[in-house]
Amino acid sequence: MIYDSLNKTITTKRLLLRLFQTSDAMEVTNLCNNYNIYKNTLYLPYPYSMEDALSWIENHLPNFNDNSSYEFAITDKVTGKLFGAIALSYNQNFNNGEIAYWLGEEFWGKGYATEAGLAILEFAFTNKQYHKVFARHFSSNPASGRVLEKIGMRKEGVLREHIMKEKQYEDLVHYGIFKHKN
Repeated sequence: MIYDSLNKTITTKRLLLRLFQTSDAMEVTNLCNNYNIYKNTLYLPYPYSMEDALSWIENHLPNFNDNSSYEFAITDKVTGKLFGAIALSYNQNFNNGEIAYWLGEEFWGKGYATEAGLAILEFAFTNKQYHKVFARHFSSNPASGRVLEKIGMRKEGVLREHIMKEKQYEDLVHYGIFKHKN
């Protein structure tokens, strides 16, 4: 992983993680206006509109600059193709943050989430000096749990029927990892 602080990018073997641009809004809309992504994410609306994409993107640079969250577009390093997004929040009071991500459905199962997740963990621990990073997923989305395990996170617990999604309660599975890799 190579972090370029000037350009706010992270480069991995296959990926370039970069800030979203307004010009990405149409592709974000196309990728996120997908029921299968909506049902597996906590905050994405459905249907997903161009206005949703633009209002989401407009806060990325200010949030990055004030160290409250880092939202990266997951793109192909060679072609620039947008695959999805990965974010890292920061809680300054506790020196920890949360990873959240989504990928366009056509990009599932190709290892992009794992590769981006490993890069974000290195960014959090090496560049930002976090003590802990955590993530959550719905129990109905075990593939997300497998990604978190592949990047070295350990299951910490389950908050049973903690979230209501589409008028049904969902268990929220918590994972975490410490800088010292317990």
